[in-house]
Amino acid sequence: MKERDFMTNKKIILTGDRPTGRLHLGHFVGSLKNRVKLQNSGEFDKMFIMIADAQALTDNADNPEKIRENIIEVALDYLSVGLDPKKVTIFIQSQVSALTELTFFYSNLVTVSRLQRNPTVKNEIKLRNFEANIPVGFFTYPISQAADITAFKANIVPVGEDQLPMIEQTREIVRSFNRTYESVLIEPTAILPESEAALRLPGIDGNAKMSKSLGNGIYLADSKEEVKRKIMGMYTDPNHIHVEDPGNTKNNPVFTYLEAFANEQDFKNFLPQYKNLDELKAHYEKGGLGDMVVKKFLLAVIENILEPIREKRNYYEKRIDEVYKMLKDGSDKANVVANETLNQVKNAMKINYFEDKELIEKHIQKYQE
Repeated sequence: MKERDFMTNKKIILTGDRPTGRLHLGHFVGSLKNRVKLQNSGEFDKMFIMIADAQALTDNADNPEKIRENIIEVALDYLSVGLDPKKVTIFIQSQVSALTELTFFYSNLVTVSRLQRNPTVKNEIKLRNFEANIPVGFFTYPISQAADITAFKANIVPVGEDQLPMIEQTREIVRSFNRTYESVLIEPTAILPESEAALRLPGIDGNAKMSKSLGNGIYLADSKEEVKRKIMGMYTDPNHIHVEDPGNTKNNPVFTYLEAFANEQDFKNFLPQYKNLDELKAHYEKGGLGDMVVKKFLLAVIENILEPIREKRNYYEKRIDEVYKMLKDGSDKANVVANETLNQVKNAMKINYFEDKELIEKHIQKYQE
């Protein structure tokens, strides 16, 4: 087939999460909030959201129950923030078998040395202390991610900055495939979160990143009491001992969270003595502003966001059978699309033996002569 038969002018998004735990505020400000915005923008033809259980199993193979239990947790988080199954396709990665086949075919187009140079892979290996004991599935997950993206002809992939090397590797695989066989696949483009604070939301303990594995996050499913306990116990400036002491707002998680979440309306509603965050920062840095005042303001801001999310989650928790049906329907839809791409890939690679009438006829003539 010609290149134009495969190319599309449609704007298609693919994004998703590993179901290794409930989603937290870092996910919300870094991706979920934007997904809802993209979903409701009307600018995109299709949007696929994947619960990446197969990818999660690459470093949790000895604990499949963890993944099994968290699939429903992630689905509930998706629905609670406002992702709408009528507008987006939410599916489970392992239930779309074409993704595994595509990963296998693409693996022949990538060298071991190229995977080893991938900065994201190197960082993740170091983070998990894999060193020489790297599971093959984990090592090759950039190839799996390329399969996920290309299966749905996604040309837009919302990611964090740390995932940019993964998108570049997908683009390389697409170019290599199209050059070697036929121009079947589409190169994706990454889009980053608009807010700088969203790129660097730290843990409540002051660690560089909010992380499910470190347990230093505020979760979308946390109760009001849990959120209050976590915010009131947040790490701040360790040298800001007394109210009158000048405080540091840089590398201070409380202020980083306010940068990510607070707006001028929040100041009008919860802290009217300040017009905006700049004024609040200036007072804290000068001295005379206690941590508890700032933390109470942050609590009000966060609760204003989480309360409607919590209410939606409670609604869906009472309708788990509907949530599973939504996941099944989404996975069925994803299968149709991914299988179509897989067939195009096989045709391009000339391994569509039973559909290739010219090949069959050629061999008939060869052996009947």
